[in-house]
Amino acid sequence: MPKKTKRVPVPGSERSAPRGADRVGDVRPDERVRVSVILRPRRSLRGLQSSSAFKAVPPRDRQYLSREELARDYGADPRDVRKIEAFAHEHNLTVMEVSLPRRAIVLSGSVAQLSAAFEAQLSAYSREGETFRGRTGPLTVPAELDGIVRGVFGLDNRRQARPRCRIRRPSQAANPADDTVYTANQLASLYKFPAGSNGTGQCIGIIEFGGGYQTSDLAAYFSQLGIPQPSVTAVSVDGVQNSPSPGSDSPDTEVDLDIEVAGTVAPGASIVVYFSDFTEQGWVDAITTAVHDTLHNPSVISVSWGYPEGQDVWTQQAMQAVSDAFQTATAAGITLCLAAGDDGSRDEVSDGLAHVDFPASSPYTLACGGTTLVSSNGTITSEVVWNDGEQGGATGGGVSDVFPLPSWQTSAGVPPSANPGGHIGRGVPDVAADSDPNTGIQILSDGQQEVVGGTSAATPLWAGLIACVNQELGKPVGFLNPLIYPLSESHGAFNDIVSGNNEIVSGVPGYSAGPGWDACTGWGSPNGAGLLAALQGGSSIAGQAKKKAAARQKNKPKSSARAKKRPRG
Repeated sequence: MPKKTKRVPVPGSERSAPRGADRVGDVRPDERVRVSVILRPRRSLRGLQSSSAFKAVPPRDRQYLSREELARDYGADPRDVRKIEAFAHEHNLTVMEVSLPRRAIVLSGSVAQLSAAFEAQLSAYSREGETFRGRTGPLTVPAELDGIVRGVFGLDNRRQARPRCRIRRPSQAANPADDTVYTANQLASLYKFPAGSNGTGQCIGIIEFGGGYQTSDLAAYFSQLGIPQPSVTAVSVDGVQNSPSPGSDSPDTEVDLDIEVAGTVAPGASIVVYFSDFTEQGWVDAITTAVHDTLHNPSVISVSWGYPEGQDVWTQQAMQAVSDAFQTATAAGITLCLAAGDDGSRDEVSDGLAHVDFPASSPYTLACGGTTLVSSNGTITSEVVWNDGEQGGATGGGVSDVFPLPSWQTSAGVPPSANPGGHIGRGVPDVAADSDPNTGIQILSDGQQEVVGGTSAATPLWAGLIACVNQELGKPVGFLNPLIYPLSESHGAFNDIVSGNNEIVSGVPGYSAGPGWDACTGWGSPNGAGLLAALQGGSSIAGQAKKKAAARQKNKPKSSARAKKRPRG
């Protein structure tokens, strides 16, 4: 009798039954499935943290790794790949694709073969009219692959993404006499985006999980604004294509919003849209594809989709894989703009607790919150936290349950979590912009004029601003957070939002706006010219960072300082 191979769990692969779903039976054993296996990097990603790309170093002095350098030093080891290929052969799996830069191997097989290979417990589930594969418990691999396999994605294909846009319905429409509908270039003017900048030389990557765009819509939209139509390219991930699907609540609205907003404020930039599936596998594959895209080389990536944090929603392996990809993007000088969510502090979870959206809560992202903007004669007259209540939506924001407080956020005044225990974690968002559908952005989608809000509107607006800033700097600004937190409100880079909250229903604790950073709008909406001037000045950023670091050191309790001393003798 052959000796049974010792097996070990894949770290963080534990999966709960899909929340709110009904088990409807077994998965057909002959169903064909493709899985993405993520491997360890050649070198620990912790080594990237010493890079100037992660620090409060003026953009002109930052040093970035090229995508080729990332692939060479932090891609997968070919020896590890050969071990996975041998494992696949033993289980009669087909190796479909190998990417050393992405540290990904795509395997194909039947449900029966893959379930045996990874000891997966699969069932068929139904929720909201969708039937899908779900699994419970951990995945395992042979002991000789322990430490090599960092994640396995694709066996479970439950929905893992929702667009962060809100369409203004007729019942929501404000008084037609009010100036409450904007085009993205009007917002750029109100927010004082750098004059004369159009993002030339930059590439904006946009990640989408469904739907598509029609070139006729884009041509008509930019023509009616009198703006040159930017170059837009679709990239298929995991076989998902640009597939417009007109209809009520179509994801096309999200796709068109992202392209039209970013393209309006940065028409000189090229736009690449990565279409992927709305699963954990789709997230990991789309983000790693965009980050390691050596053909288009995006310098800023915009993602207007998300899902609440939590192991019953995301597996730890998925959150780790996405955050690792963000970390490598940061090392390459790529700015990551993520929507903070549209359902206030509860973030679409009905457990009575406050939640934040992932991936916006990753410490490597520029998380974008939402405001309600009112203007007159080309000047902002009022801007408050976007909160239209349970039926209308509100900006996401709060304190992460997963990620600790980043070093660059220690002086921002991040409050304790509103949940019991009051822990301190990564504060969300970092910045904000107009997101209220009642002061929304005019777009064209599937031949129809629509007014759209949500933090999906703020995110591509910020991505377009970053493209313009990159153009003016002559170099990618990269990881913006360590640069803007030392600036605070005194440098004129932001419009501070001091009024409103994101408590959307009674009984779920929320957060309030106030002077400086807050867990509704971050530092506030942009003053683009002021932000560019601060980044060009550079020395003020480093100086402020040093002052704040010195103040933190001075304010440390003496007992902690004594504890660090070693006894003599």
